[in-house]
Amino acid sequence: MAVGAMCPIRPNVVWAMDFQFDQTADGPHLKLLNVIDEYSRQCLAIDVDRSINADDVVRCLDRLAAQRGAQAYVRFDNGPEFIAHAVADWCRFNGTNSVFIDPGSPG
Repeated sequence: MAVGAMCPIRPNVVWAMDFQFDQTADGPHLKLLNVIDEYSRQCLAIDVDRSINADDVVRCLDRLAAQRGAQAYVRFDNGPEFIAHAVADWCRFNGTNSVFIDPGSPG
């Protein structure tokens, strides 16, 4: 599917997920999983930990789907946490489609 053609028409249709990285004042790194509703631009979640893997992404999706219902599409890059079988299985079992951004694009 062409990424440019995927434009949400109402809330809870397309959620975008991406990581942000930071560091505490005493040195350890932090990884933040951000989830945004593309229509409303509402931040649905910011999960923070020292590391976040595919199982953590699935837990976040489960939590949000329980609160809001499963979305129709989830958009993310081709990072290992997002292309993992666990995330693909979650999408399939919840009737959610995956939309990947083009490699090298800012989203």
